[in-house]
Amino acid sequence: MLQMGGNIIKKNQASFRVFAYNQQAVSLVVKNEDKTEVFPLEQEEEHIYSTILNGIGPGSLYKFRLDKGDFPDPYSYFQPEGVHGFSQVIDHSAYQWHDENWKGIDQEKLITMEIHTGTFSEAGNLRGILEKLDYLQQLGITAIELMPIAQATGRWNWGYDGVNLFSVNHNYGTPDDLKRLVDTCHQRGIAVLLDVVYNHFGPEGNYLSFFGPYLTKKHETPWGEAVNFDDAYSYYIRKYVLDNVCCWLDLYHIDGLRLDAVHAIKDNSPLHIIQEISLIANNLSRKHQVSKLIIAESDENNTRLIEPLDQGGYGADAQWMDDFHHIIHTSLTDENKGYYMDYGELKGLEKAYTNYLYTGQYSHFWEKKRGTDASARPGKQFVVALQNHDQVGNRAQGDRLSTLVDFPLLKASAGLVLFSAYMPLIFMGEEYGEQNPFLFFTDHQDPELKKAVSRGRKKEFKQFGWGEVPDPQDPETFYRSKLTPQKNWKEKNQQLFNFYRDMIKLRLSHPVLKRLDKDRLKAKVNSQNRVVQVHRWENGISLTALFNLGETSFPIENQGKQIFNSEWEIYGGKETGLSRFLSKGQMVILESQSTP
Repeated sequence: MLQMGGNIIKKNQASFRVFAYNQQAVSLVVKNEDKTEVFPLEQEEEHIYSTILNGIGPGSLYKFRLDKGDFPDPYSYFQPEGVHGFSQVIDHSAYQWHDENWKGIDQEKLITMEIHTGTFSEAGNLRGILEKLDYLQQLGITAIELMPIAQATGRWNWGYDGVNLFSVNHNYGTPDDLKRLVDTCHQRGIAVLLDVVYNHFGPEGNYLSFFGPYLTKKHETPWGEAVNFDDAYSYYIRKYVLDNVCCWLDLYHIDGLRLDAVHAIKDNSPLHIIQEISLIANNLSRKHQVSKLIIAESDENNTRLIEPLDQGGYGADAQWMDDFHHIIHTSLTDENKGYYMDYGELKGLEKAYTNYLYTGQYSHFWEKKRGTDASARPGKQFVVALQNHDQVGNRAQGDRLSTLVDFPLLKASAGLVLFSAYMPLIFMGEEYGEQNPFLFFTDHQDPELKKAVSRGRKKEFKQFGWGEVPDPQDPETFYRSKLTPQKNWKEKNQQLFNFYRDMIKLRLSHPVLKRLDKDRLKAKVNSQNRVVQVHRWENGISLTALFNLGETSFPIENQGKQIFNSEWEIYGGKETGLSRFLSKGQMVILESQSTP
């Protein structure tokens, strides 16, 4: 059976296959310079049309002609002219891979940096990331997670408005550029994860509805009609998504997918679409002998997402854990608007180090009971972060934590994450205290959509009381969000980088920290003094981390040898040796031979 989309069969021969619901006729329009040729497609089965053409090679441009016009291929691998332009035939077999020795990385060793391709480097593309791999290795990063790179409208976008799900965004480079990045990362021992969006499609350049019922009125989502996973003809839409999973994990050798906002995926099928995605990832893991991870993002604190398939779970390898971030952030900033109203008690860390904070209690923000008990799930199934694109970029001013708290607290709060028995995620720029904001930016071309996005953004953040919202459509909003080049760093930037680098090195090398065993972890919080004490132990060795988030200094009890101190001079502090007192914002790690 032919593959969906346009695919090279052999030299100068390509196949084309498309799902086109209830059409009178379907043709292929091939563009050659300023001329176009039209080739009728045969109906091989109901709603499926295909053909094989000679004289068509890599780089050929095409669209499908339906009853209502000419449209890009839903399976397009590349849109060199953007979302409205012609699709391009790509020969995936032409790229010569060099990652045959890549065996993947154990989940417990993942130190992930979340990256927006357009703002991470001065170049603002995939090659720009490639040029910073030395930097990432120096920091100790073992995985990068790219925010969505599927083709979206305009010059820049967060990526969650993608409409050509198989196409590498032409603003970032070509399919070969992505392969080269993955290939080089693997040769350097770095995994590559990709953020994908299956809960909605972007609004501009979205021609899927002309091809068939990709959306359904059966369910409602924050974006309107739901992606059709369980209504009439959903087989073709499910296949579309599952083929997309295979595209990234197989053709591009991507190591894992982060599924955006899975709570907004509506599916009442006997086999949920996430379960099918997990099954495909498992099969590809066996095929390549390399782990292919599925990481879910959800605000529901539902362990079913990460419970095994044979136990009725959805089989995801891990999920994001927002509770951990919210407790730390609200405790440091005293913010209590919006969903932050459910947090603010530092004491919550005692529970959150081994479980969700909300495990069935009533949520004032959601106005219902929220969460399940996750105490039995291993630590490697949870991703925690001090900052990420949501928690920074979804603030009205896109302000990073470095602009909200003092320098010592930046180090201590990062230590709270890196000392945990969870998988840490670092948001690009966090590691050196980037001062530039990360704002929400778009470049829609439709005049009405431009206005709607600007109005919607203002309405969305009214409840937080964050004041005026920068216009997402203003080019300056994008340019302000780019990272500061390392050559322009100040001394404090390098000192914070040193802290992250050494804390990551300790986490990956110390026998107590490199195993994500939250059963061998105890957290204790003194709410009055705002001191957090976390014990972790393994094989008779114990580590105690002390974090002073309060205003008063305290004597450090003799609980072992000091092996890490956030106030050492290399990290911008005043200590050259051992600390006798735990000062404001300080973090100290003590090692002993006893078990708590």
